[in-house]
Amino acid sequence: MSSIHIYWDESHFWGLLAARALTAWDIPHRLVRGSEIADGALAGKLGEVPAALLVPGGRAKGKADRLGPGGMDAVRDYVNGGGTYLGFCGGAGLALSGPFGLGLSPWSRKGYRNRLHHFLSGHVHASLDAAQDLVPDGMDEALLPVWWPGRFDPVDPSVTVLARYGEPGPDFWVADLNLATLPRGTMADWETLYGVNLSPSFLEGAPVVAMNGFGRGRVILSYAHLETPASHQANRWLSHILGRILREPESVVAARGPVPAWDVAARKVLWEDAVLMRARRTMEEIIRTGSDHFLLFWRNPWLLGWRRGIPGAGVNTLYSLICEALAAEPNDAALAFWREHRDRFKVLMDLLGNGLTGYLLAERLAMTVFHSDSGAVSKEGLREQRRALFGLPPEPGGIYADLAGMLEELYWRLTLPASGYHS
Repeated sequence: MSSIHIYWDESHFWGLLAARALTAWDIPHRLVRGSEIADGALAGKLGEVPAALLVPGGRAKGKADRLGPGGMDAVRDYVNGGGTYLGFCGGAGLALSGPFGLGLSPWSRKGYRNRLHHFLSGHVHASLDAAQDLVPDGMDEALLPVWWPGRFDPVDPSVTVLARYGEPGPDFWVADLNLATLPRGTMADWETLYGVNLSPSFLEGAPVVAMNGFGRGRVILSYAHLETPASHQANRWLSHILGRILREPESVVAARGPVPAWDVAARKVLWEDAVLMRARRTMEEIIRTGSDHFLLFWRNPWLLGWRRGIPGAGVNTLYSLICEALAAEPNDAALAFWREHRDRFKVLMDLLGNGLTGYLLAERLAMTVFHSDSGAVSKEGLREQRRALFGLPPEPGGIYADLAGMLEELYWRLTLPASGYHS
């Protein structure tokens, strides 16, 4: 069977989702970095030419920066020559036309006039075009998960829409508001009384999954995360798409079940590295502090929820990468890398643990005294604390960026085949 390459750089925990899905389904795959792509990975330098390049979620600009001009040209050459590009969320955004885009699709990204509309998450009902080969027979609707998606600007009719948004599903959130808990009519009342429009109805009918040709290749872009663990209809669709890409018999595709549920905290430890074990305890204490003070909570066993403004995604990324690294058997490449970087990682992790605990408690205090005139907690001071720890959206930075970078490098090495690697 042909393999699939997963573009690993700037993927955060979305890359882990993609790798978990392919691992669960016994689909051969390899994590590749932008430097490897620029150096010929898609042209067969690491072995055979892959059947597809799967690009997970994450920040499109960061992915483009890590590819560099050579890597971006290599991706375009691969697809133009007959390869398949499969992009989810940020990976879909990377393929679009416009700044930091590969130009694999004639569509571009459409912005949000209301910034709160970007913070949409959960499952959404979608209508699918079951007449298309990439859609399973009879699947004309599905409940699909979206996690803070961008939007397509459908400016060119040559692109085929595979799925369109419908109404929000039962677990849909706008920022830190669970829509299912709001009495009927609440959002309409808010708009009338306060001029605040939080309704996701503007999405209905808009494309969420699309496909187009590029040269002799094919580009499949989805703002729905079809690789989401235990999302049965989304997983069935992804399995079907991969079956078509890999030219698998229908019996093989039909035999695959949903992607297994992912309980990050329950991952079995196979590598008892003291520094990583300490880092795990530090992150668990941070999550506990955030939970005790109503700033963080578990939406499901792999995904944190957070009060708006709290850097929950960064906390989620660090904890997931640490737990997954501990759940892997270390190889020589990983051990060599870790010997060189573990001391610095430990220092930075201690700084983050102390700084983030203080920051979370300061945020909680600010919420408590919000209606007083004391000015006890400076908004600018909180902003500077967050900048030092995590950077400011949408650009990651601070201590977090260094820690996440080391963990992503480590995990990439943990997945390398025994034959070695290209740096």
